[in-house]
Amino acid sequence: MNLMGQRARAVRLARTGTSPGSEPAPPGFLPSRHGFEFPNSWPAAPAISIRTPAGRLGIGNAALGLCGGMVFAALDYWYAGQVPPAAQPAPGSPLYRFVVRRLIESWHIPAGVAGYYRGMLSSDARLARRTGTEQWPRIRALLDDGQPAPLGLVTVASASPLLLGLNHQVLAYGYSVRGQDVTLAVYDPNSGPDDSVVIRFRTGAAFPDGAAPPASTSAFTHTINVGWPVRGFFLTGYQPRRPPAG
Repeated sequence: MNLMGQRARAVRLARTGTSPGSEPAPPGFLPSRHGFEFPNSWPAAPAISIRTPAGRLGIGNAALGLCGGMVFAALDYWYAGQVPPAAQPAPGSPLYRFVVRRLIESWHIPAGVAGYYRGMLSSDARLARRTGTEQWPRIRALLDDGQPAPLGLVTVASASPLLLGLNHQVLAYGYSVRGQDVTLAVYDPNSGPDDSVVIRFRTGAAFPDGAAPPASTSAFTHTINVGWPVRGFFLTGYQPRRPPAG
């Protein structure tokens, strides 16, 4: 069993009050315990610095945010059974470089970026339907298995690729369902270690029965710290990496 499977199994056992052996079972992910203590706010500095014949060349700007890298890195620490460092890393430090590397990996270029752009081109109704029929069942299955689910959020409607950076990434770690109303608990790097951040949406039919919502699925509401609506979301592929030591 791989690391993800071992961690997920331990979380499932913890939910039932049973843990393997005599070791206490690990808790499920909580932003207040397992998220970074600092928010997704970084000084203006190149996200990446590469060596060239003419000297080092800076690419990107960390001030625009490293949300996907923070989501993946926090999840890496959780799977490793470690608490993320409390202090925000300085540009160029090992943790900073790790977060930036995980940011790039979270984009899954080119397919992942195409997923955001496809959502940006979709109507609200079509994107909501795709989120409900294709993505939510996969996300729910992961959560039911004890595994947090990294999400790519589509927040803008535009044909301009220059606006791709306005989309966002969060980590779903729990949910509740009441009738057709779903509340998805998420770790939002912009909000820091806040356990109260959620996405709410209504399904057109009861998902446990396998029914699909109609195209008129209602809009999403949220408490994520972004200045745009959440129009839909999708599961992003994730594999754990060994995080840097403290």
